[in-house]
Amino acid sequence: MSPTPPSGAPRVAYLTSEYPAVSHTFILREVEALRRLGLEVETASIRRTGAEHHRGPSEKHAAKTTFYILDEAKKLVPLIAAKLHALRDPGRFFDTLAQAWSMRNPGLKSALYQMFYFAEALILARWLKDRGITHLHNHFAASSATVSMLAARLAGIPFSFTLHGPADLTNTGYWRLGDKIAGAAFVACISHYARSQAMLVSAPDDWERLRIIHCGVLPAMYERPETAPEKAPGTHLVFVGRLAPVKGLRVLIEALAELDRSDIRLTIVGDGTERKALEAMAAPLDERVNFTGYQSQDEVAAILATADAFVLPSFAEGVPVVLMEALAAGLTVIATRITGVPELVDHGVSGLLVPPGDPEALSDVIAGFADDPEAAQTMGAAGRETVRSEFDIDIEAARLARLFTDGPGEVLRPEPLEP
Repeated sequence: MSPTPPSGAPRVAYLTSEYPAVSHTFILREVEALRRLGLEVETASIRRTGAEHHRGPSEKHAAKTTFYILDEAKKLVPLIAAKLHALRDPGRFFDTLAQAWSMRNPGLKSALYQMFYFAEALILARWLKDRGITHLHNHFAASSATVSMLAARLAGIPFSFTLHGPADLTNTGYWRLGDKIAGAAFVACISHYARSQAMLVSAPDDWERLRIIHCGVLPAMYERPETAPEKAPGTHLVFVGRLAPVKGLRVLIEALAELDRSDIRLTIVGDGTERKALEAMAAPLDERVNFTGYQSQDEVAAILATADAFVLPSFAEGVPVVLMEALAAGLTVIATRITGVPELVDHGVSGLLVPPGDPEALSDVIAGFADDPEAAQTMGAAGRETVRSEFDIDIEAARLARLFTDGPGEVLRPEPLEP
């Protein structure tokens, strides 16, 4: 039996550029948590993701039930029908078209893209109307947020978005972040850092729309089972994420090579453009470094249960969900001291922070961790408590539900909406 929707709750649609995606499982968790609260949530995506992103049953279900805009936009009949549907209100149609045109940047390419976004918004707006959606929410602030803002205007409903980082916080002028903040019912910033950067590009009168809603995890999902398999000797480090330059994995592999300790091994979970180069770089370390490729949420949880520490040597992040997963698993995390990471990891209490891009500092911290297992256990327990109190997805989704139902209000961290 489905839970009863909270009083005053809108019928919500979520839009992202790609959904479901293995690097954005936090969005899937958020949608599922909102549904557990009783909210009616539909999902839409600009483009369809490949089978490699559909590792588990939740992902497979999301792929089957999500509306894919480009699938429709590539068909002439649905596109014409969506345009004719929008022209029933010609004033709204041309006002939105003018808004799309006003958001272009210099050059023909930008103007063409704005017209593409407008066409996608036409498709999405008709779907929103057909599904009875009364609020549109978007994750990230780039192209899909542009489509969301235009579609919501065409459909005559409010829109909001979640502001992440670091991509959301670069090229803010190009993506008209200030305009999107001004036009949104609210903006869910994932950290104080993200909110401060939004304040830099928005009018002070719009700051009251900026509220802090953390991404989150299901802590119980990562608790180590009592019958966990016996660990292999030595120290097992784990990295989970995209294999891309921004993640700093070259620095981590260089740090392991400097250590030259056979009792420290690394599992790298994920895939991406740098995989072949990283495998070649790690080849001299033999079996000390293992690449697994993409893994489902459940598979990641199982790998974390065999680990001693989680390492994230990134050059840029928001507040990484993978660190929350590791902390929920009771692991010490070793991460770079950048952007919003210190809001999650308290150095020396729940983890260890190092300067970005410094393999020597990273190798020293890894060696010190490996040689002090008692401190590791203490930090792991502290990290688990941090996640339970501040990054539990059911609590954070209830805060977001408060915004959907009551608007931004006056509290920076909204009180969770009771089911």
